[in-house]
Amino acid sequence: MKTGKRIAAGAVTVVLLASLTACGGMSKQGRNTAIGAGAGAVGGAVLTGGSTAGTLGGAAIGGIVGHEASK
Repeated sequence: MKTGKRIAAGAVTVVLLASLTACGGMSKQGRNTAIGAGAGAVGGAVLTGGSTAGTLGGAAIGGIVGHEASK
């Protein structure tokens, strides 16, 4: 099952990087919020073994940190 989790983490990373290319017209604060949410989601998923609650919690915390860091 570890291989499946690695593939899933790789797929999430690729989707995250691809979606960041759409950030060209965003403000700096919006871009940092999106990056923080994506990184938090990946971190939350990794730390909790892929649980939905961990992924969503990580995304929420990462988004808040990214939003506040750009003030």
